[in-house]
Amino acid sequence: MSGYRKLGRASDQRRAMLRGLVTNVLKYGKVETTLMRAKEAQSIVDKMITLGKRGDLHARRQAMAYVYEPAVVYDLFNITAAKYAQRNGGYTRVIKLGSRRGDNAEMAILELVEADA
Repeated sequence: MSGYRKLGRASDQRRAMLRGLVTNVLKYGKVETTLMRAKEAQSIVDKMITLGKRGDLHARRQAMAYVYEPAVVYDLFNITAAKYAQRNGGYTRVIKLGSRRGDNAEMAILELVEADA
């Protein structure tokens, strides 16, 4: 489900890293990471929320195949999907933070937007 950025990793490591980022965003609501990782994970988080809104068995199995924790998938389909029921996309935002001190990497926060808008 990932896009076209290689992110300096082998494909299995990149997929595992993105799965972890997506799981943490859905679990905690936001995560601080590098800008490129945030941009890459943003589209996947949006797709997971769209699966949650679809709500059928096939969508649940697709989400279970990607997200690490079953409790997060349960929350995705029962709580998060209901929260974004009236919203057509744009479930996440990327906020730039500036550069990291050690290696000057551009940092960002990937977070879920408020559902009341």
